[in-house]
Parts: sequence; C-alpha cells; structure tokens
Amino acid sequence: MARSLTPRDCHALMNLIVKEATGQDQTIQAVDSSTFVSAGELALSAGMENTLNALSLVIGRTFMAVRPYNAKLNILNRIGTDGYSARLRKISFYSRSALASGDWNTQSYTNLAMGFTNGQNQDGSGVAQSTKSMWEQNQPVPLEMNFGGRSVWEDSTTVYEYQVKQAFRSEAEFARFVSGILTEKGNDIESQKEAFNRMTLLNYIGGVYDLGVGGITFRSHRNMTAEYNATFGTSYTTDQLLSTYLKEFLEFFVGEFKKASDWLTNRSVARHWSPAKTINGESYVLLRHTPKNKQHTILYSPLITDAKARVMPEIFNPEYLDIKNYEGIEFWQNENDPMSIDVIPAIPDSATAGAPTIAGSEVKGIKVLGLLYDEDALMVDYQLDREAVTPLEARKGYRNMWWTFSKNAINDYTENSVLFYMEDPAV
Repeated sequence: MARSLTPRDCHALMNLIVKEATGQDQTIQAVDSSTFVSAGELALSAGMENTLNALSLVIGRTFMAVRPYNAKLNILNRIGTDGYSARLRKISFYSRSALASGDWNTQSYTNLAMGFTNGQNQDGSGVAQSTKSMWEQNQPVPLEMNFGGRSVWEDSTTVYEYQVKQAFRSEAEFARFVSGILTEKGNDIESQKEAFNRMTLLNYIGGVYDLGVGGITFRSHRNMTAEYNATFGTSYTTDQLLSTYLKEFLEFFVGEFKKASDWLTNRSVARHWSPAKTINGESYVLLRHTPKNKQHTILYSPLITDAKARVMPEIFNPEYLDIKNYEGIEFWQNENDPMSIDVIPAIPDSATAGAPTIAGSEVKGIKVLGLLYDEDALMVDYQLDREAVTPLEARKGYRNMWWTFSKNAINDYTENSVLFYMEDPAV
C-alpha cells in the first residue's frame, strides 16, 4: 500500500529500537519499518520524599549522575519541509538515446538527394529513406517520485516547583537537580532521534537486499563471502573469514570497496532501481552517477578497529579508502548481535504501475559490513521539532514540558548504493 499521509504515531517503534540500541533487548527483534551494582542501595533507610518517592531526604552532598548524549547517524541527509507539507516531490529524468544523423548520407539513411525534402522521403513501399525533419519533437521523459507521510511522537517531563526541595541542601543543589532532569530527558530525546535515523538506515539496508534478491539492483547487492570464495576458489564460511582468514578477507574487501566507490562516479543503470518506462515501443532507463563528494559511507567500526590494530593499520582507514563522508557504527540494530539485522523493509512494488510502497520480505541472517550510498538515497525530512511548557498548575505546584516531533523517513532506491554484507549459502 502507499505511504499514508495521515500522521502515524511511531513512539512504540522508537521505544523498540531504543531498547535494542541500548542493550535492553538481549535478542534482536524484527523491526517492522517497526540494577545497580553493589555500590549503592535502591533505597536508604532514612526515608523518602513523598512526591516522586524516589529521592531520599537530604543527609549529605548530592552528586548528579547525568551527562549529555548526542544522537548518532547524523550522516544521513537532512531536509526540511517545515511542517507545511507531508509530501516531498522529487523529479528525475530518464536517459534518451542519440538520434540518427540527418546532415549526411549514411548506411542507414539517404538524406541528401535530388528532389528530397526535409521529411522522411518514403520509397514506393512506404519505408522511410531519410530522417524526420528538424521539427521532430523529442520530449524530456521525467520521473516523479513522491515521498509522503508523517511519523510523529511526543515526550514530556514534569518539574515540581518546590515539593522536592526538602531533599536538597540549597537552591543551587536543587537547581542542579532540575538541570539533571532536563539533561537526562534531553538524552532520551537524542536516543529517540537516533532511533529514527537507525530505522531509516535499517529499512534502506533491508530494501537494497530485498530488491537485490529480485535482481533489480544487481550490483548494489554484494555478498562478500560468496565473492571471496568465487575469486579465490575457496569455500570458507563467514565465521572463518572473520577470524582465521581475517587479514586475507580484509585485503580483498578494501580493494572491492575502493573499486565500488570509483564505479559510482560513472553514469550507469547498474547500482540502483530504474522504474520501467516505455513510450511508443521504446524503453527508457534512469542513469545515475555519484561523485566522490556526494558519496556517504557507514561501516561496521569494530571490524575497522581490528584491522587497524592487528591487520593492516597502514591501509584500512578512511584516508586510504578515499572516504569523504564517513561514520563508523558499533552495531546496526542490537548491540548484543552487532553485525545482524532483522527488518521488514518498505520497498517499491516494481510489478505494479505507479510502483506503490509495499512491505518487502523479512531480511535477517546476514552480517552487514557497510553501506556506500548517494547522499540523496537516505534522507530524513524534519517537519516539526517543538518544545512547549505549560503554565504552573496553581493548586498542585508543577509544570509539564512537552516535546513534539514530526519526521518522515525517506529511502530512494533510484539513487546509487552498494550494500556490503556476508551470508553463507543456504543449506
């Protein structure tokens, strides 16, 4: 089905991804694009204040155990419709072929002859002997893609005016407490923003894999286990390549990555989805190229760390790989299973006119090495990011702070990308 323009509440999905990203879920879950250590006691015997029922009555100096956190995956391209529209329209153009020469006599056409006009000059059987006139129309062939929808969620915190002051020694200490509340709530929001970015990335990885299985993005879909074994005539498993033969595998992977990056700069149909287009019996294709400064790379960073420390510190680095826009990632979906993903991606239905968005096949069981992509392939539309504070509740003495978010995750499979992953043959 097409992407709904009606705002869809995504707080449950954000919470799921946050729990996976922070290690709260021990096993990786399918994302459908979806206590103390022995250093302190949970409660002190001195008693608790009775508003939050979580703070002890003051007995000494208080230390605020909170520090700010910044969301990761900010490498994703940011755009903004500022909430005025829930739809982004993107127009590309199909490639058009060269036309036959009309100002020479060639093996195909006789254009210059006594009595010929500027038209096609048909012979007795109705076959055109020359090209059409200069007034033949050759219209541009546009491709319009619409990315619509809103994903929305809210967050809030309550701040009490004076009720918990008895838990602190001074106004300054109470102010640090309030500051700690706001800092930690800010961290929650940063985790939610990171979760949205991670969802956008996971959907794209799953989509490229799913489309590649169907043969649509055949050079965007790179199983490095299979390619290594095919190149060297071996039959190693993924686990063997990531352990016993790590050095040999990384040498191969680095070379393939550099070649893929170079290939992206060429105008081609090979590394993206080209929607079918036919006019008057002639088929058109969508050609793309991605200059180096428009290429973005997200790589599984523990592999890079191992390579720098133990294998090839001199060549396995962003400078050698000629990466301009790079971010390392410690895990893709769940830190307890860092190289794996489990996602049901949204993909275009290439078999249906208009290519509406549909749910693809569940993608799991692969180990992701990295993604090389055009900056326009992965985008987050920032529609609304608002903060508001209620007036003081005069009778009960508290205020509520509310944060409201509206975003749209955009995956454009018509842009170039190369997914590097590892997968053993099905048994």
